[in-house]
Amino acid sequence: MNIHLCAICGMGMGSLAQLLRESGHRVGGSDAGPYPPMSDLLARLGVEVKIGFSPTHIPPDTELVVVGNAVRADNPEVQETIRRGLRYLSFPAALEEMYLSRRTNVVVAGTHGKTTCSSLIAWILTRAGLEPGFLIGGVLRNFGGSSASGRGPHFVVEGDEYHTAFFDRNPKFLHYRPSIGVLTSVDFDHADIFSGLDACKETFRRFAALVPSSGTLVACADDPHVRGIAADAPSASVATYGFREGADWRLSGFEATAAGARFTLSRRGGDRHLVESPLAGAHNARNAAAAFAAASALGVPPDTILQGIASFQGVKRRQEVRGEARGVTVVDDFAHHPTEVRETIEALKGRYAGRRIWAVWEPRTNSSRRSFFQDEYPGAFLGADRVVVAGVFRAEQIEETRRFSPQKLAADLARRGVHARYIERVDEILAALLAECVPGDVVLIMSNGSFEDLHERLLAGLVG
Repeated sequence: MNIHLCAICGMGMGSLAQLLRESGHRVGGSDAGPYPPMSDLLARLGVEVKIGFSPTHIPPDTELVVVGNAVRADNPEVQETIRRGLRYLSFPAALEEMYLSRRTNVVVAGTHGKTTCSSLIAWILTRAGLEPGFLIGGVLRNFGGSSASGRGPHFVVEGDEYHTAFFDRNPKFLHYRPSIGVLTSVDFDHADIFSGLDACKETFRRFAALVPSSGTLVACADDPHVRGIAADAPSASVATYGFREGADWRLSGFEATAAGARFTLSRRGGDRHLVESPLAGAHNARNAAAAFAAASALGVPPDTILQGIASFQGVKRRQEVRGEARGVTVVDDFAHHPTEVRETIEALKGRYAGRRIWAVWEPRTNSSRRSFFQDEYPGAFLGADRVVVAGVFRAEQIEETRRFSPQKLAADLARRGVHARYIERVDEILAALLAECVPGDVVLIMSNGSFEDLHERLLAGLVG
């Protein structure tokens, strides 16, 4: 089939392109501005990406158009699709129809940790020889990609709560038919579509209700909102995990190491396992515990699970070390929500004990560009030794009275004793880092976009 993907460079859409290409379909697409890692992946796959949106970008022999969730109804390619009477689907509907309808699906949902947790599960099942399919919103270093069709009965998918498409305003995960559902956390996010925490909780209740009586809901016991949702789950059996006493899978003895982390995982009424994880931070220990519980529910032996966790190489843009130059380590992370920022900084402080941590952050997501979390961000950055806050991405799109203020964040942090400043332009941030970084520093760069290639430019500048 000849398939055109409109907005192909989003993480989910790019992953679907890889899956379709692997399955033998002819795939092409378009996007406003491709950037790594997805642009690199699509180039390696030989998928042609046309820049911008135009009716002429849809080939004459196109049989199906897949529409990304950020694409609006007035997009010229959408209008051309309708004019020509072409069949079109949302990305989640295409995934459901072509890959999930006859599989045993493991779906990982939650505000935080979805990508890492689902990636761990996919790798563990692969190590177990089960040849799972998977589609995840990140590039898995063990696989060198973000999706695979798989020949086994299982399919692992990251379940996003965001709207499906302009013509389907339901959460994406409603399409994913979970046999095993994992709920990692419930927090207020996506302030552009959710009115508050209660609306988020209701959305995740809908997810829990998808898991059938024959399945298992794996739920984080450390999150009170998740506990409440799990307690109300209508039919599925529930397996809880976390540091909290009484969890079915309980973590204890957590220890940060230079290699990642070490902890004990005890199953209620069962065995205790010493887990060696390459992932830093207590939040990633929870992700590993969730993956352990999910794989166990599918019958994977404990030793195989432990080997899978220990050999997991991580996901690009999740605490990814981009390089080291002149003794300065540059780390890339996707963190944008206050909870994620705090946990990522804490994780790096554990892994790089005694070293100075820079936190460089771009407010770029729909939520972080708005003022909803203005008062929460100062607490998130307190663990950093140096903080640089960039200008709000496309600030002109947000009404000034509702816009996040990076200047206020820097001032609030300075009042609390943190060396923090607002530097609007990336060129000026780069100049400041090159002038002030010293050997031993760790520079954590956080953005869900390219950040004008700050990571590579910093490394190049340090070398030069």
